[in-house]
Amino acid sequence: MFAVGATGLLIRRNPLVMFMCVELMLNGVNISFVAFGADLNDVGGQISVFFVLVVAAVEVVVGLALVVAINRRRADATADDVSLLRG
Repeated sequence: MFAVGATGLLIRRNPLVMFMCVELMLNGVNISFVAFGADLNDVGGQISVFFVLVVAAVEVVVGLALVVAINRRRADATADDVSLLRG
């Protein structure tokens, strides 16, 4: 899952797709945290997943606000258009 997200992040230039790929990468890491925690009989993996999910939720809120702001300026926005948000 992590590799698919990393590949999508490097290949695609659409900001919305890039955010989805970052979320895919975070979920891949979450699965490995839960698997290692279950293997070691430790709840530390699940606690780590909780904090990663909180950070991911904040990332989605901020990221979608930026994507909406960019798409209002240009309909066919790419990751290179972030400089459009200046003044």
